Amino acid sequence: MLRVWSASPPLQTLLMPRSPLASLPSRCWGLGPSQALRRSHPLSTQSEPCRSSLSRRNHEAKQKRQREKQMALEAGITPKGKAPAGSSKAWTPKEVVLYEVPTEPGEKKDVYRLLPPAYSPRYVEAAWYSWWVREGFFKPEYQTRLPQATGETFSMCIPPPNVTGSLHIGHALTVAIQDALVRWHRMRGDQVLWIPGSDHAGIATQAVVEKQLWKERGMRRHELSREKFLREVWKWKDEKGGEISEQLQALGASLDWDRECFTMDAGFSVAVTEAFVRLYEAGLLYRSQQLVNWSCTLRSAISDIEVESRPLPGHTELQLPGCPTPVSFGLLVSVAFPVDGEPDAEVVVGTTRPETLPGDVAVAVHPDDSRYTHLHGRQLRHPLTGQLLPLITDSTVQPHVGTGAVKVTPAHSPADAELGARHGLSPLSVIAEDGTMTSLCGDWLQGLHRFVAREKIISALRERGLFRGLQNHPMVLPICSRSGDVIEYLLKSQWFVRCREMGDRAAQAVESGALELSPSFHQKNWQHWFSHIGDWCVSRQLWWGHRIPAYLVVEEHMKGDGEDCWVVGRTETEARKIAAELTGRSEAELTLQRDPDVLDTWFSSALFPFAALGWPQETPDLARFYPLSLLETGSDLLLFWVGRMVMLGTQLTGQLPFTKVLLHSMVRDGQGRKMSKSLGNVLDPRDIISGVELQVLQEKLKDGNLDSTELAIAAAAQRKDFPHGIPECGTDALRFALCSHRALGGDVHLSVSEVLSSRHFCNKIWNALRFILNALGEGFVPQPAEELSPSSPTDAWILSRLAHTAQECERAFLARELPLITHALHHFWLHSLCDVYLEAVKPVLSHSPHPQGPPQVLFSCADVGLRLLAPLMPFLAEELWQRLPPRPGSNSAPSISVAPYPTTHSLEHWRQPALEQHFSQVQEAVQVLRALRATYQLTKARPRVLLQSSEPGELSLFKPFLEPLATLGHCGAVGLLPPGVAAPSGWAQAPLSDTIQVYMELQGLVDPQAHLALLAARRRKLQKQLDGLMAWTPSGGEEETKRQQRLSSLQLELSKLDKAASHLRQLTDACPSPKEL
Repeated sequence: MLRVWSASPPLQTLLMPRSPLASLPSRCWGLGPSQALRRSHPLSTQSEPCRSSLSRRNHEAKQKRQREKQMALEAGITPKGKAPAGSSKAWTPKEVVLYEVPTEPGEKKDVYRLLPPAYSPRYVEAAWYSWWVREGFFKPEYQTRLPQATGETFSMCIPPPNVTGSLHIGHALTVAIQDALVRWHRMRGDQVLWIPGSDHAGIATQAVVEKQLWKERGMRRHELSREKFLREVWKWKDEKGGEISEQLQALGASLDWDRECFTMDAGFSVAVTEAFVRLYEAGLLYRSQQLVNWSCTLRSAISDIEVESRPLPGHTELQLPGCPTPVSFGLLVSVAFPVDGEPDAEVVVGTTRPETLPGDVAVAVHPDDSRYTHLHGRQLRHPLTGQLLPLITDSTVQPHVGTGAVKVTPAHSPADAELGARHGLSPLSVIAEDGTMTSLCGDWLQGLHRFVAREKIISALRERGLFRGLQNHPMVLPICSRSGDVIEYLLKSQWFVRCREMGDRAAQAVESGALELSPSFHQKNWQHWFSHIGDWCVSRQLWWGHRIPAYLVVEEHMKGDGEDCWVVGRTETEARKIAAELTGRSEAELTLQRDPDVLDTWFSSALFPFAALGWPQETPDLARFYPLSLLETGSDLLLFWVGRMVMLGTQLTGQLPFTKVLLHSMVRDGQGRKMSKSLGNVLDPRDIISGVELQVLQEKLKDGNLDSTELAIAAAAQRKDFPHGIPECGTDALRFALCSHRALGGDVHLSVSEVLSSRHFCNKIWNALRFILNALGEGFVPQPAEELSPSSPTDAWILSRLAHTAQECERAFLARELPLITHALHHFWLHSLCDVYLEAVKPVLSHSPHPQGPPQVLFSCADVGLRLLAPLMPFLAEELWQRLPPRPGSNSAPSISVAPYPTTHSLEHWRQPALEQHFSQVQEAVQVLRALRATYQLTKARPRVLLQSSEPGELSLFKPFLEPLATLGHCGAVGLLPPGVAAPSGWAQAPLSDTIQVYMELQGLVDPQAHLALLAARRRKLQKQLDGLMAWTPSGGEEETKRQQRLSSLQLELSKLDKAASHLRQLTDACPSPKEL
């Protein structure tokens, strides 16, 4: 249902929220009511059909919630296990207002139209981003022309997301933090470069395209040539790879898109080749046969970060790729190895991997284990082959684990490989690349799937009488995160990076303070990782990726050792020349074969900070913006990405790639659970920004790769967490909510209800600006900020609060503490400006003619307040700031994104800390007055008020604020009662402090008899709660703390009721009730 919005009263009543600000005339800057009616066509609204039915359901739901809340109050405590507020609560559907002025992409948005009556994200966020980009506001070249230019640079790169995927809420946190910092530096006047980019994601991308080929054509990649398959990948990338850019733009990321970088671009590929060659020439790259993490499904080595360590409590059956039936894990098989020459003697070993038995080359025991001392130097018979194996001693064997004897399989276990190397044992590779058994196992096992062979081996052990039992055994199983298969450790000839020397430099950089990690507790992990770092396997058996620039010289071997002869070169021509010099043969007679493998994706991503700026060429960008000013990323990437960038950056450029690293924590859902597709709680930021129905969320699950069991669990979780779908919250609200969390400490627990709360905050700002624009009128001319002089103490107070907020924001931005900024801005806009100043100034603005002071103060609050807000809420700030009248004679910025950010120095002439302290007492008095009104249910009456102090001169603090005190306290005239003078009879009394009393007129405004009955009923209800709490014994310390807090609150409330009842009885004695007159 689509409706055109107009300012006619009936529809205005339907759309406009009933708030104190929204109730004012909706005329905006430069438009009268008649113009608004004529220009209403560009705004349209969308709402759900059956509005009356919906309203009725909402009303019924609200009544139900009120009944539940009352029942909880009666119990005195929140029921145990109650879901967090907002987790499953229906929201009130909001009108969706659309911006429909014909605006070409890149054209400036029309801001001369009537503002919609309520905040609507789709209206606010329309058209701005493409204009920002076209105007070049995000380019460092533009920023050099800013009046506030500092001459300093600030550079940062986005952690390049995988081109295969889409951004999730964790990425949104990264973008929110980075963009807030970038926009602040830009407004501050720094020359800012924020580099966008994406990673080619070798394994993930190849898997996606292979899956698509099979689905659409029934083909495997090996049925195509390498070149044809790569053309298919590039085609897929061109068609599908733009989703991430769209998401980044939706999030408002102010990236310099002209410098966008993809890790498979031609220039980046040159950098990768150059890095490989330089590392090889420096002796930091070598080829060797070593154990690697091997995925039999992918038939490739994979990195440590792609290995998921899955703990198993004991016997567990898993469905694995290529296996028709589930495979058992978490079982310890005990096997007897007969002692050679002693028919009745044996050594029993336990193994969770009986399929590797054919690869055993020894049995090891601890040298001090007395159970095996008599067998030192003896030989054992292999239980399957009967071959003789040595029983060796090694101090790494744990004698108290199992039988204290372990089988040694150097070709399939990292620990056994180290043990075997110490004892000179030759490895036997018994599992092939495809996960089947090799010829070394014998004909009876060769070619069998390793887990099928496992069962056959156990059967053979039983037949030979060497099987000694099976028992549950907790273990950690390495799983390939890409394929779901169990990782095998295989001996492969691969290329490795020597990391020890570079790692030592990286560790020293942090220890010396040259590289700052924030929060600092990450330094411990950094130092530990680099002190134990091993060499890095960078070979991957894929087609998609940077092909390794190494060449095998065919039929040529290295002198003396018979190893293959490999040469490394930037091109085949260069490699051929090197090979000729190495072998002494002419280039023409040499045959070279390029290594078919590609480099680990982490190798190319480790070059991103400088390769994205043009390295190895000496480009202007590299000279100006490298090293980067800051790296901000998730703490989970500290070692695999940040650490490798530091190693390779320092080695290849001679400089640290950045000197500061800011690390945020993992995003979890509102219940503290890790985001997981199988839990159904992974959220696309766009679903929170634009809203999404539950049905759409469920369909997205079906499009994923979950099996039927996981799909059912995830779907049920979604129905529980989002029974009504997700409401439209908008980009600004999402960014603000994300930045509000202390992401640099513990994990971020984000719920949709928090983002929705931030949307309500956006609406509050929206209504405040509608009020302010109306108050300014059509002929308003702003004064320069330095000339603005407040005309009243209340004006001076709000300007001081504004200057204080600017100081807090500046200090927090310098410390990169974004939660302090969101807190300061929320407190100023909501509690200082909207709740206090706007309410206090309304009666003043009703005077005719308008006083000159308050409108100028309102303008400054809007102008400065929106500029303070702009780095976190760029769309809302731009939309509203553009509607403010320009200051005369000033070189006004075309966009708030390049307007000067308010500084402490520029606003220090407004700061009056003493005045703020005085006004805080006024605010305390307001709270006391409102509490008295609530106690006596003075809903419409405006009672007179008196303040009295026992300290001479103390009441002088209140004299300048008597009018706003009356306005904010919803009272009549407020007067001062001299010390020692008796208060009028029958007035309610409440303490403001130890020395100040507040008196409120009640006589003639309250029916004492009727109100005493209400107070008595209320007292009985509270007493019932108090008795219940007194009788309840909590189970934990936290519950006891809550109980004590609630007890104190109830006792205080009962005390107030008793005091109010006493006053009412005095009134009853003093005069008859109105009914008796």
